Amino acid sequence: MQVLALAGGVGGAKLAAGLANLLGERLTVVVNTADDFEHLGFHISPDLDTVTYTLAGIANPATGWGLADESWQFMSQIERLGGPTWFSLGDRDVALHAMRTNKLRNKETLSSITSTISRSLGIQATILPMTDDCVQTFVRCDGQLLAFQEYFVRKKCEPIVSEIIFKGIETAQPNSELTTQLDLNRPITTIICPSNPYLSIDPILAVPGMRDWLIEVSDVIVAVSPIVAGSAIKGPAAKIMSEIGLEPSAATVCKHYEGLIDGFVVDSLDESITTSVGAPGPAIVALQTIMRSEADRTELAKECLAFAERLLVKVQQ
Repeated sequence: MQVLALAGGVGGAKLAAGLANLLGERLTVVVNTADDFEHLGFHISPDLDTVTYTLAGIANPATGWGLADESWQFMSQIERLGGPTWFSLGDRDVALHAMRTNKLRNKETLSSITSTISRSLGIQATILPMTDDCVQTFVRCDGQLLAFQEYFVRKKCEPIVSEIIFKGIETAQPNSELTTQLDLNRPITTIICPSNPYLSIDPILAVPGMRDWLIEVSDVIVAVSPIVAGSAIKGPAAKIMSEIGLEPSAATVCKHYEGLIDGFVVDSLDESITTSVGAPGPAIVALQTIMRSEADRTELAKECLAFAERLLVKVQQ
């Protein structure tokens, strides 16, 4: 089985890592890059870095982002010099940002740079930015338009969100390497990881042509809910859903992916909304989706793949 995973953020990275443990080079992870921004002269790709560090097994286990056993002398000196400290960059993390920024200035693509970094860190799976073009997430809060990292990190998600905007999305092109990485003559399963649907997955799907391409090439598409019993495991998904007038629930996330997915995975705490394979709409199964350990990630990935295989059998009948 070839698997294409869509991911962003800590939850998405965790499931992608579980899939990578099982699939190795048969996994391609498409990552949201609408969170990218420039800070202190560096090009920062938060979701790409979180996925990369997690698949490499070097992510900070306490936060889910950044590097384990990081040091912070760079930030201490920035503070001493009166610079901005609201977005923390660890000492070893800065090395990646510096290399990426330099290569981008020398006209290398983000895809090529990501591939170089992945190989250097021993990652077997392929990690692809959703696009090599510039797309930036902004949120409208109380009539003010905030760049995503200003909202997410500097203001700690406190402002009330009324709208999410992806600037540059209209002219962005899907990553051209998608068609070369996948063998379109073999079955392809797409798994939408438990990332924020509105901030991490929607930018990927909004790249012109991406959603239709996924439907065309995927034999089965399965999504995993990031909402468990009305709350997000991590991040502002539930808060934003409430603020834009949506009930924060797994059922709402399932409806959000309507017309795209064949199957939907909810946590066992939301078992009441499950349906069987062959019922109208996507089949819905309940699994243990909270990933507290490496074993949890791999087990959830294994169960998601088994669910996808059952759906594939149904599709082929």
